[in-house]
Amino acid sequence: MTFAKRHLLGIEPLSPDEIRTLLDVSDQYVDLNRSDRKSGQALAGKTQINMFFENSTRTQASFEIAGLRLGAHVMNMAMQASSIKKGETLIDTALTLNAMHPDLLVVRHPQSGAVNLLAEKVNCAVLNAGDGRHEHPTQALLDALTIRRAKGRLHRLTIAICGDIAHSRVARSNILLLGKMENRVRLVGPPTLIPSGAADWGVEVTDDMSAGLADADVVMMLRLQKERMDGGFIPSEREYYHRFGLDPAKLRAAKPDAIVMHPGPMNRGVEIDGTLADDINRSVIQEQVEMGVAVRMAAMDLLARNVAAEAEGVMV
Repeated sequence: MTFAKRHLLGIEPLSPDEIRTLLDVSDQYVDLNRSDRKSGQALAGKTQINMFFENSTRTQASFEIAGLRLGAHVMNMAMQASSIKKGETLIDTALTLNAMHPDLLVVRHPQSGAVNLLAEKVNCAVLNAGDGRHEHPTQALLDALTIRRAKGRLHRLTIAICGDIAHSRVARSNILLLGKMENRVRLVGPPTLIPSGAADWGVEVTDDMSAGLADADVVMMLRLQKERMDGGFIPSEREYYHRFGLDPAKLRAAKPDAIVMHPGPMNRGVEIDGTLADDINRSVIQEQVEMGVAVRMAAMDLLARNVAAEAEGVMV
């Protein structure tokens, strides 16, 4: 297996072989999670600290379950009431935690680059659970695993990523990963929600849903991140749904066996038709949630192995 990293801070530093290794190990954990015992010992005796400076029930629960199933001692820090709120710097918090000798830090932060800064100050493995508009690597990996299991491959597919690209770290990580794996990626959305310069990322860009979804193998919808918007990015939710919300009529432009994805939480009737989101023949949204636990188990397992090997002076 090829995976030599001690942190998982983003998709950008990963090679295609490292991505494949993460997904292969994740497949093993899918099988474990579907078995009766649902538990392993890869993190037995290890301490995992979840530091979520931004709320995220779905991601935090997934990391917590992943750690517990691997045998870790899992601690969720209440960052809303932490010393950060009392004026302590992020670096001081990192040094305090480092003195406690944790083995894994899972960090979600509203500022891009904050997780990378923490990783420079601690001795343990750090996993990025989302930082600002930068990256959300485990989301891209779980999306990739979902696609690979549904389509039997993760290359030479046409994938449409639709909606609020400008505010989405999920979109950024997916664009990086899918590009590394030689897929054709289209960004679809109103011009106000497409970052300037997006056409230079090796993707196609359009504000026409029919053109964007034409012959797509995968249709990935994104949440409208209204909490990150400080102006009039869309005329109204009703108008947005009319032009860019996914419904059965728009989906007909895609391939007949195209799968529908959404990272959640969904705004039904805004980004996606509720009936379509629940259509077990097209939607893999629940599978994405399931794959999330397996991917996070795989990532923590591999990082813990590398840190242990490094401590013993063994090359990984």
